[in-house]
Amino acid sequence: MNDVRLAADIGGTFTDIALQVGSTLHTAKVLTTQREPAAAVLDGTAKVLAGAGLCGADVTVFVHGTTLATNALIERRGADTALLTTAGLRDAVEMAHEDRFAQYDLAMTRPDPLVPRHRRVGIPERLAADGTVLLALDEHAVRQAALELRDLGVQSIAIGFLHSYRFDAHERRARELVAEVWPEVPITLSSEVCPEIREYERFSTACANAYIQPLMQRYLLDLEGRRRGLGMTCPMYLMQSGGGLGTLAEAVRHPVRLIESGPAGGALLAAEIARDLGVAMALSFDMGGTTAKLCIVEHGEPHTSREFEVGRQYRFLPGSGLPLRLPVIDMVEIGAGGSSVAGRDALGRIAVGPRSAGSEPGPAAYGRGGTEPTVTDADLLLGRILPERFAGGELPLDLDAAATALRRAIAEPGGLTLEVAAVGVSEVVDENMANAGRVHGIERGCDVSGSTLIAFGGAAPLHAARVATKLGIDHIVIPSGAGVGSAIGFLRAPAAHESVRTWHRRIEDLRGDELGSLLRAMVAEATEVVQGAAPGEPTTASARAFMRYRGQGHEITVALPLEDLIAPEGVRPDDQAIRNTLASRFLHAYRDMYTREIPGLGVEALTWLLTVRTVLTPQPWVGTAPALQPPARRAFAEVLDPGTGAVVPHLVVERSVLGPQPLDGPALVIEDQTTTVVPEGFTVRRGPGGHLLLSRVTLTPGGFP
Repeated sequence: MNDVRLAADIGGTFTDIALQVGSTLHTAKVLTTQREPAAAVLDGTAKVLAGAGLCGADVTVFVHGTTLATNALIERRGADTALLTTAGLRDAVEMAHEDRFAQYDLAMTRPDPLVPRHRRVGIPERLAADGTVLLALDEHAVRQAALELRDLGVQSIAIGFLHSYRFDAHERRARELVAEVWPEVPITLSSEVCPEIREYERFSTACANAYIQPLMQRYLLDLEGRRRGLGMTCPMYLMQSGGGLGTLAEAVRHPVRLIESGPAGGALLAAEIARDLGVAMALSFDMGGTTAKLCIVEHGEPHTSREFEVGRQYRFLPGSGLPLRLPVIDMVEIGAGGSSVAGRDALGRIAVGPRSAGSEPGPAAYGRGGTEPTVTDADLLLGRILPERFAGGELPLDLDAAATALRRAIAEPGGLTLEVAAVGVSEVVDENMANAGRVHGIERGCDVSGSTLIAFGGAAPLHAARVATKLGIDHIVIPSGAGVGSAIGFLRAPAAHESVRTWHRRIEDLRGDELGSLLRAMVAEATEVVQGAAPGEPTTASARAFMRYRGQGHEITVALPLEDLIAPEGVRPDDQAIRNTLASRFLHAYRDMYTREIPGLGVEALTWLLTVRTVLTPQPWVGTAPALQPPARRAFAEVLDPGTGAVVPHLVVERSVLGPQPLDGPALVIEDQTTTVVPEGFTVRRGPGGHLLLSRVTLTPGGFP
C-alpha cells in the first residue's frame, strides 16, 4: 500500500479535504457544519476515501488545521477565564501599552480584555529580575482564590507572575496549589506558553490560551474519537500557526498555537510553488468563503514573526487588537471572502465585509435561507460562476435569489442597475484585498508590484486577475488543486517546534560557553518535541535572536549561523569570534531594514529562538487530471468586465484540457472546486506541476520558466 496522507482544513464557510495516494490526489469541498465542525471533516473524509476506494485504516498520516481557535477569540465564544497574577499587576492586561494607536480619533475603542477585572486576582508574591525572592508566594491566597473562582463558575485559569519568563518556580507551585483544591480546571502558565519578557504580551497570550482551551479540547478530542470510529488509527497532527506540525497532546495543552493554522498551510503551499518555479518574490493570496489572507514569500520562504494581533478594532492599525506572542507566518487577514456580506454604509456607499454569511445560511444563491447579498452572489450575476459547475455540481446555485438579494439591499436603494450593483460589490472587495496587500508590503519594506501572485482558495482564482491588475502585478499562478490549497499545504508541512528564551546580554560581555549551553538546551527541548511527533525522522535546526542597539525599546529579528555559535564538546569557544559574528549579523539585518547604521552604540540581544524541523524530501505535484485532449466543443459565457463595464464573451475551457501553449483571454477555466477568470489582456497556460500560469500580454522582461 502506498503512503496515504489525509489533510482537513476547516474554514468559516467550507471544509476542505485533500487525500494523497501515491501520485494521485483526491479532494472534496463540503460546507462547514458550524455547530458540529467535526461532522463536516468526517463527511468530507468519507467522500474522498470512497472516491479512492480506501477505508480509514488505510490512512497513514492525518493533518488537521482549523480557524476555530481564531474565530472563538474574535467572536468571544471562549470559556469564562480567570487570571492569577502578581499583586498590583491585575490591570496590566487592560492598561496595555498606554498609547493611542488612533491618535486623532476621539471615539477610539480598544478591545476588552478576555478576562474581566473581577476575575483577575492579585496574589502576594514577588521575584526580582535576577530570581531573588522578594516576597514568598502566599499559598493560602492561591488556594482561597481558586475556591472563590470555582464558585463564580470559572472554566479555565491563566497564571502569570512577574519575571516568570526566567524564573517560573512560583507559577509552577501556584498550579500545584490550584490543582489540589480544584483538580479538573484547565490551567495555563505564562512561563510555558510564552517564556518571554514584557508582561503585557505574555499575560495576554496566556489568557488567550486559557480562554480557548476548553472549547478546543472538546473539539479536538471529539474529532479524535470520531475519526478513530472510521478505523483511522494513525496519529493526528495539527497544523500550527508557525508553519510546523504538532501533536494532538501539544494542541490540547497550548491551543493558542493553532491560531491561523489554516492560512499557514496556504503560505507553505505558496512558498513551495515559488521555489519550484524559481520566483524570487511572491504574494500568497488565499481567498476562501469568509476571509482573504495575503503573505509575502521571499526566496522561497514566507515571512514569519512572533507578534500577532487578533480581533483588531481598526483593520490596518497595529495596537488595536489583542497581542499574542507566538510563532506565526506573517500575513494580513481581512474579512473578504465569497460569503462576505455586501450592503450600504451610513453614507450610502457600497461596503463589503467583514461580516460573513458563512455556511449557515450562506450566500443567497445557496438557497439555504440567506437573504443578504454576498460576493458570491455578485460573482454569479457577473457571469463568472457557472451555476451547474459550482462545488462540482453538488451545490446548485439560485440566480434569481442572488438577484433579489442584491437588488433589495444595494441596487434599488442606490438607484443602480443590478449589473452596476454587482460590479460595485466586486470592485469594492477587490480593492479591499489589493489595499491590504499594498499596505502589508509597505509595512514590510517590499514593493509587491514586482512580485508573482499565487492565488488559491475557492474564491481567489475568480478575483486574482483583477487584484493583480490593481497591484501592478504581471504574473499569476493558480496552483494545481487551488480550491483546497491550504489542505494541500498541510500535506507538505514539516513537524517543527520553536523553543524561545529571554536571556539579555550585551554582545561585548557575552561568553561563548554560556551561549552554547543555552542553545544546546533549546535544541534538546525542541528536538524532543519534534521526535515525539515524527519518530526517527531526520531534523535540521536554525537559530534567530531579537537584537537591538543599546537604549532602543524594540528589537529586530536576526538570523544566526547556529553551527558557528555552538562549539563541539570539549572545545573552548572563541568568545571574540562569536561576538563578531553576532554583531556583524545584526548590522547586516539593521542595514537591510533601515538602510543605515548607528555608530557608537553597543549591541545587545534580548531573546533567542531555536527551531527544529523535520527534513522533508521533495514531493512531486500530484493531481487527478486526465490526459490532455482537445475540447469537444467551444462554449462561451457572457461575463461583465469590471474594467470596461461591457459584457464580453469568455471562452469556457476545462482546466484538464489546457496545455503548455498560451491561450488568450478572455476565458473561464473551470474545475470542480473553483473557476479561474482570465480577462482580456492576459494569457493562460498549463505549466510545471499542472499549475495555471497567467501572464499579462504586455510584459516586463522576465517571466515564467
